[in-house]
Amino acid sequence: MVKLRTYVYIDSLQPQLAEYMASVSQGFPPVPGDACLWVEVAPGMAVHRVTDIALKASQVKLTQQVVERAFGSMVIHSRDQSDVMQSGRVLLSSIGSEAEDREHCVTEWQEIIRGMTSDHAVLINRQHRGGSMMLPGESMFILEVQPAGYIVYAANQAEKAAEITLIDVRAVGAHGRLTLSGREADVEEAAAAALAAVENPALF
Repeated sequence: MVKLRTYVYIDSLQPQLAEYMASVSQGFPPVPGDACLWVEVAPGMAVHRVTDIALKASQVKLTQQVVERAFGSMVIHSRDQSDVMQSGRVLLSSIGSEAEDREHCVTEWQEIIRGMTSDHAVLINRQHRGGSMMLPGESMFILEVQPAGYIVYAANQAEKAAEITLIDVRAVGAHGRLTLSGREADVEEAAAAALAAVENPALF
């Protein structure tokens, strides 16, 4: 039996998130404005069946597929929102699930650190080379959730809400982690949007 852990639909990938995903994806890279669906299932190897069904259901492209020890995740995207929605509906039907059956997102940690020191910023920039760099003096928002896939939706909504810099978006593993930075007021606004997103992730 396939267990649905994460099911998150993004109607329009924001520029930084789209470019970040493209930089770490081994599949077809998305571009800003694409619709996207992130699905995580258990057991991990079941993601191959889910991926196959989603790709055959419409003209979507495979952004990424990861098989972990316990879970498997896959991401599809398309310029056409209806294609992504169609693939989502078909894959849910194939595993006997509805979007509402997905696991509830739990926030494990969230915090805003204000006025980052140079030492701290340099260390973070060295650890997270996939995204942009944090500048000393900026504020930083960090968020950790589980299941991991929900962090992508949080990042997209945060970028929609304010002028921030995405530093890191880790959406595979036991926990999803988001790091972003910017001016204090912008970070506060982005943090509020990210937290609201994980409390009520989009279905369609």
